[in-house]
Amino acid sequence: MMIQKGRIIKNYNGYYYVETADKTLFTCKVKGKLKQERFSLVTGDFVEMETSGTEGMITQVLPRTNFLQRPLMANVDLVVIAFAYADPDLSFLMLDKLLALAESAGIEAIIVLNKEDLSNDALVQQCQEIYGKIGYEVYNTNATAGIGLDKLRERIKGKISVFAGPSGVGKSTLLNGLDSDLKLTTGQVSKKIGRGRHTTRFAQLLPFEGGYIADTPGFSNINLAELPIDDLSGSFREFGPYAVQCKFTACTHSHEPGCGVKAAVEAGKISASRYNSYLRMLSENAKSKERNLKK
Repeated sequence: MMIQKGRIIKNYNGYYYVETADKTLFTCKVKGKLKQERFSLVTGDFVEMETSGTEGMITQVLPRTNFLQRPLMANVDLVVIAFAYADPDLSFLMLDKLLALAESAGIEAIIVLNKEDLSNDALVQQCQEIYGKIGYEVYNTNATAGIGLDKLRERIKGKISVFAGPSGVGKSTLLNGLDSDLKLTTGQVSKKIGRGRHTTRFAQLLPFEGGYIADTPGFSNINLAELPIDDLSGSFREFGPYAVQCKFTACTHSHEPGCGVKAAVEAGKISASRYNSYLRMLSENAKSKERNLKK
């Protein structure tokens, strides 16, 4: 037996596929002693393992630099939040939820809006004004035609980047466009239910331009009652300059008088759609706290 360290690049069917620094891949299970402890192993985790041949037993999970709740990943440099302008329609609420989860985890995020050919100038401009104004990079793409991919490829090379977004927005198509060797399975949006079919079943890190990229399973909703954010207002970066003007220190920016954030929304300094997303998310967080109190 050898003691080695590596990174989990795939977690599937009870097996963990761990890659060492020299790119050797081991198929691993978790050692019994570790099973008895409270732990979670996710793609991106660094681990210590006992190896023999091409198999191993994970004995220890090494400290994380960060942890992303959705999609479930660890030790990530960049979250690439991918949505489509249409087919399926762009959900500002889900986009804001993913941005807030990345902010709460302390991970840099960029926005990729795909299927630009199905959009209109007004929506493209609206997205740029909402998100570009508060410092998020917005990349407009048409992955099928290969439009807008060069800038995105340059932005993510050398990083550990995870692509996250709803089913059907074209994440796998984007990744295939960025690297034709990936050959990821793609799907279409169901006309009956208006949502994409899941083509990616698990998160997997794939080598890309000196780093890794990860395609992750899509979803139709994110419930913050299950994934609560401790400091929700702090996850909306544009609230900060105005929150210090609130009359009350513990202001939730929802119903209190003398709220600097609400005043900024009324003055057009904070996007109304972002603020409405915040209120929806605040309600979901409250439900989570109520449920925990009843336990």
